[in-house]
Amino acid sequence: MPQLMNANDPAAIEAAAGRLAAGSLVGMPTETVYGLAANADNASAVQRIFAAKGRPSDHPLIVHLAPGIGEQGWRAGVDHYARDVPLFALALMKAFWPGPLTLIVPRRPDVAAVAAGGQSSVGLRCPAHPVAQALLTAAAAHGVSGVAAPSANRFGRVSPTTARHVAEEFSALGDDELLILDGGACPVGIESTIVDCSRGAPVLLRPGMVTQAQLEAACGQPVRERDEAAPRASGTLASHYAPRAKVRLMDAKPLQTALDVLGADARHIAVYARSPMKAHRNASVRRMPMDAAAAAQELFAVLRELDATGVRLIWVETPPASPEWDGVRDRLERAAA
Repeated sequence: MPQLMNANDPAAIEAAAGRLAAGSLVGMPTETVYGLAANADNASAVQRIFAAKGRPSDHPLIVHLAPGIGEQGWRAGVDHYARDVPLFALALMKAFWPGPLTLIVPRRPDVAAVAAGGQSSVGLRCPAHPVAQALLTAAAAHGVSGVAAPSANRFGRVSPTTARHVAEEFSALGDDELLILDGGACPVGIESTIVDCSRGAPVLLRPGMVTQAQLEAACGQPVRERDEAAPRASGTLASHYAPRAKVRLMDAKPLQTALDVLGADARHIAVYARSPMKAHRNASVRRMPMDAAAAAQELFAVLRELDATGVRLIWVETPPASPEWDGVRDRLERAAA
């Protein structure tokens, strides 16, 4: 089993930083989800991430940077990994870092090729979680410029938002192979917004809790929708974030009608809905928060809990078509694909 350590213990932070410097894997809490972390400049360490997750090696990872003090803190990491960073990307960094925003920028050709999936661009983020910041700062003192850290789950499955989720995902790994820092539940709960800044204009690749309107206000220009020329980026496959049970999105009225028709045969179905649902004793019903941020924070944990009951189907009420729900709706649409 992986080794779990209390992230509030400075000795645990130092132990994890030493593991990263030595080329090992660390389970790291961030404000979005837990990441499976390795030294981004150590090709063999990054390959361990791909192997542990069962992730294709051409599917790029996000590199996390230490916050340092003020803008110059994260700018050192940006300069290490990126070249020709456009002014609008710098404006987004200044507005939202540390925070749940990843920017795809042109990569320096001599760094992080494996983490970037062989692309000429690289995804960079400066996380806001205090444990992630402490670990990245301690790792930097060991000579680690950045940490590649995709979500700490098997590829394509539901992302982890607690240390226990990470331990369950990688229970086959020994304590010498994976150390997990337990920093509690992730406060945001879904992965970062991703913006491509590598082609001269900002393009939204993955929605998150930083909205398109907020991005446009910060960088002073329109943010386009994803197009066919977009580089590969984390979490943008059509099918992703999927539990074992099949997820189906439905509006409230047909969802209730389907439950009524099934009656006693609904025992293999779980429901996650904002609207009040007439409960059937054979169906598991969970209430989704009416607030988008609260729904995001619990989304992956609820999907895991419902999946663990052994149901075959998870019916979810379709989220509202408003910008603040874009991130939640994106994750659910991919889970249902």
